[in-house]
Amino acid sequence: MRQLGNPVSGGLSGGQGGMFAAGEPQPVRVFIASILEPMIGVVALFAACFLTGEEIDRPEQVLAILVLLLCFPGTNRFGDKPWTALLDVCSAWISVLCILALCGYATRSLHLFDRQSLLIWAVMTPVLQFVAVQAGRKVLRMRASETSLRRPALIVGANALGARVSHVLRKREIDGYDFIGFVEDRTSDRCDPSTLPSIRGRFDDLPELIQRHRVRDVFVALPLSMQPRIVRMLASLQDSAVSIHYVPDVFGVSVIQGRMSSLDGVPVVSLLESPFEGVNGLIKRVSDIVLATFILCLISPLLLAIGLAVKLTSPGPVIFKQRRHGLDGEEIIVYKFRSMTTTDNGPVVQQAQRNDPRITKLGGFLRRTSLDELPQFINVLQGRMSIVGPRPHAVAHNEHYRQLIRAYMVRHKVRPGITGWAQVNGLRGETDTLDKMAARVDYDLEYLRNWSIGLDLRIIARTAGLTVLDRNAY
Repeated sequence: MRQLGNPVSGGLSGGQGGMFAAGEPQPVRVFIASILEPMIGVVALFAACFLTGEEIDRPEQVLAILVLLLCFPGTNRFGDKPWTALLDVCSAWISVLCILALCGYATRSLHLFDRQSLLIWAVMTPVLQFVAVQAGRKVLRMRASETSLRRPALIVGANALGARVSHVLRKREIDGYDFIGFVEDRTSDRCDPSTLPSIRGRFDDLPELIQRHRVRDVFVALPLSMQPRIVRMLASLQDSAVSIHYVPDVFGVSVIQGRMSSLDGVPVVSLLESPFEGVNGLIKRVSDIVLATFILCLISPLLLAIGLAVKLTSPGPVIFKQRRHGLDGEEIIVYKFRSMTTTDNGPVVQQAQRNDPRITKLGGFLRRTSLDELPQFINVLQGRMSIVGPRPHAVAHNEHYRQLIRAYMVRHKVRPGITGWAQVNGLRGETDTLDKMAARVDYDLEYLRNWSIGLDLRIIARTAGLTVLDRNAY
């Protein structure tokens, strides 16, 4: 059996959703980052109105509320390089502006705003956001340069896992870490080759190394099979003041939203968890309902026109109902405008191919422009789907690929979407090879690890462009 996919991404990466990333940003820093971008958007709006002499009336107040909703939570970019942060800030802000412009056009409310104020605000906001990120980055670097705030660190275990931890520590010097080296009892032929120059001693040398280098953090990267030795080592370190971190070897698992929690005082390690738990789930669902209702009201004449055209151009039902897997792998019914002469929904479903004779003339146009997917906004209101998420595959396809691609069904930890991260990255249309399907799954899992409202908005904006330009749909 062939196993494809990337089972290790999302581990010690230091990115959003990474599990047990060394030097994980402090809660205060995460909180500041989450409110910084939305607050700057609102302050810049009011400042633009002040500069142009425009009164902050009800339209501006409503716009400020929308900006808060669309931008929250902000992304922690303090550790990013300036060029990367600038591109990320600009792309996120353009996505927000596109959504706001669409809302303004649909509600015919653009005339309520002063154009000069809007232009100043649209330019000022990303500039101020970037300046704030760089100011925060400079503050962190200044703090990290203080000797008293540095955190010399040792890694126990010169294996592949230890090597990866050392790579993360070197990358995140802005958090104050100074990587000292490894301690290891095994012979050099049993160690990761990249760790050999940095081995500082054996396990018994730990207390002396801690004292000599004023070590403040020890990362234990040993397999669970060495538990007796780990217990003895921890006992020997209890009379020191170092912080001890155990790094479990979870790289054989596709970690999604990995985190530590407590179950009535019992530590619990979550490896596979939906990103839409708690407040995130509420934000996601509310945004889906609001956007889907708004879009359905906007496109209702188009839905009627397409339905009539489907009925008149070929025999068969207007709406094609197909069984798909939804949240937690439960079967759901997904709606589409019928684009083929057949309505396959059994144990074997053949994917649409280029020049597929089953596709009607109207159906070809609907599929190229994604208009056949419009009825799925009704599925969103029903709670079966989300606007953005992993695209649902036919049940027959799921049963086939779940046996071939590792972590394939993990994508069903969330509601399937009308569009997704894979689709805006060139993986729309037929997946005629196992590698293409595995790549689609990788993008879906990446979306689950890194979800944010900003990412959803970028996907929606890119989907709008691909509706016309994408050549992979047929």
